[in-house]
Amino acid sequence: MEPFTTAAETAIIIVDHGSRRAESNDLLLEVAEAYRRHSGWLIVEPAHMELAEPSIAAAFARCVERGAKLVVVFPYFLGPGRHWNEDIPRLAAEAALPFANHGVRHLVTEPLGLHPLILDVIDNRIAHGLQRDST
Repeated sequence: MEPFTTAAETAIIIVDHGSRRAESNDLLLEVAEAYRRHSGWLIVEPAHMELAEPSIAAAFARCVERGAKLVVVFPYFLGPGRHWNEDIPRLAAEAALPFANHGVRHLVTEPLGLHPLILDVIDNRIAHGLQRDST
């Protein structure tokens, strides 16, 4: 049986694709910080799957350094695909490997997908666009 992991021992890594454009990568930093404030999780780290730093491995190591025993990797992607099904789980497993003998576990969640709240976000963005268009 797996030992119970407290909130202080749980880390969240929010992973996007990564970009050559700094403003795209900077957005993930803002998302991670906003999520940390919103969620109450103590350890929230951003990571890029490729093209930019921090990598998943670097973020994973930072989580463990901060005391994480469970690392939850959240793909900040709209839908499933090769990156979510294959690349991110592989990169997360590789990042976890150096800590396997230290009792550190990890899991990869589903992407944003067709979550019911996504529909609210779409409504909000459309309403905002229509409001700007009418002014």
